[in-house]
Amino acid sequence: MKTEDCFRLGSILKTKGLKGEMQVYIDFEGAEAIKIKSLFVDIAGKLVPYFVSSIKFLQKNQAYLNLEDIDTIEKATMLVKKDIYLPNKVKPKKKKEEFTLKDVKGFIAVDETHGELGEILDVVEYPQQLIASVNFKNKEVLFPLNVEIIKGIDVEGGEIYIALPDGLLDVYLEG
Repeated sequence: MKTEDCFRLGSILKTKGLKGEMQVYIDFEGAEAIKIKSLFVDIAGKLVPYFVSSIKFLQKNQAYLNLEDIDTIEKATMLVKKDIYLPNKVKPKKKKEEFTLKDVKGFIAVDETHGELGEILDVVEYPQQLIASVNFKNKEVLFPLNVEIIKGIDVEGGEIYIALPDGLLDVYLEG
């Protein structure tokens, strides 16, 4: 299993007790809805599979985790500060009403004037707005995601329709 075939569920914070139980920070919303029978732990860049004995979700971002064969504090200590992953196939699909502008990463940006710009490689949140990044003609092009620029979003088709301000692309392509 490769990292690109998985999504990060969270990371192991510390051990709890003497029988191998671990406290986990969960950074994936909706994790409690997933039936987790096994997971992967990133150990030195390799995803190592483990079967889950039990997982108890406490608050929004905390859980207690017991893994099969991790039954002592010594074994659990070796997994502290490691990231945990689940396969993409168990990742819950978002409902349309839960869709946010951060979810357009991976969508194809199509401009009214210049046509297809390319895949949105990243969406970065700044204090005032979200900024999308695409690779257009081998240059990184940044543009804001706001009501003035976005003309439509095809969630099923994975496309976002935009109208870039005049001259924005020229700034990136010159030089």
